[in-house]
Amino acid sequence: MRPIMRFVLGLATLAAILAGVAFALPSQVTVARSIIINAPESAVFPYLGNLHKFADWSPWAARDPQLRVTYSGPESGKGAHTEWESSEKSIGTGLMEITEADPNRHAELVVSLNGLEGTTYYDIAPAGSGSKVTWGFGYNAGTSPFGRWKGLMLDRFIGGEFQSGLVKLKQRVEADRAPVTPSAAPPPPVATAPEPAPGAPEAGPGSAAQSSVVPETSVPQSTSATPEPAPQPAPAPAKPPKKKQQQ
Repeated sequence: MRPIMRFVLGLATLAAILAGVAFALPSQVTVARSIIINAPESAVFPYLGNLHKFADWSPWAARDPQLRVTYSGPESGKGAHTEWESSEKSIGTGLMEITEADPNRHAELVVSLNGLEGTTYYDIAPAGSGSKVTWGFGYNAGTSPFGRWKGLMLDRFIGGEFQSGLVKLKQRVEADRAPVTPSAAPPPPVATAPEPAPGAPEAGPGSAAQSSVVPETSVPQSTSATPEPAPQPAPAPAKPPKKKQQQ
């Protein structure tokens, strides 16, 4: 037998083996991740049932700042629809639409991720004082051997993405619920003594230079009274005239 015929027969045999193994693989594949969020179900569900908030915790939004997203239908609840398109190959194109919404408990959506069509869901259950959130994706490969092999690799492809998204969801919900701490008031100013002039002797303990109070200087006040004139001497008495002598 020629070598080329052996090669062709080898490929055919390998394909038959892979096809046989594929039919042994499950046609329905589900990938799911969960996380505990320190918030009640009523505080978590609005981030899941409102597609406009999906970008706040989506594992793909931060990867492409130029991600183009469009919305249609209601803002939240059944019928809400969104589509996206990215130049990043790992994101590509996709769409989501809510087909079922049970507030604070469950939401179900039809999803297409780069041609991979399936159903995603969010489950919320009480967990102590918080909530357990599960994000899952179901894929039906049908009878396609290639589709069943793809389903086998599905957990590796999107499992890490789901976990990353749930961590962001937890951080966002808990940050939005954190109490706002008022900013501390600045401390009052501390009075300091004025610096001495260059060349001045350093003030010792208890000296007047350490006091911030400057004593007032007494200034003599002027008077508007006119000073009295000095006393003048009294005039001398006049001498009487001399009498003439008779001859």
